[in-house]
Amino acid sequence: MESISSNVSTRELRSQLSDVIGRTAYGHERVGITRNGKLSAVVIGVEDFELLEQLEMAQDVAAYRDAKSADDGTRIGLADLRREIGA
Repeated sequence: MESISSNVSTRELRSQLSDVIGRTAYGHERVGITRNGKLSAVVIGVEDFELLEQLEMAQDVAAYRDAKSADDGTRIGLADLRREIGA
């Protein structure tokens, strides 16, 4: 991934944790954590996390609005639903 500034292994992370936290919190880096040579996690700063939360909320609102506009108002009772799915 191009947006990851650097990678550290889980073994290196144990000894470099405060450095990694500092780089993400103050240097706005995104540090990949690798396990057995494969990327398994990414440490990001609070600002990036908050932006991610805002993006997810915007996607949820857009999906809700799409679903609401596609709703034709037809409803089905629980008994009918159970018959329909074979429950």
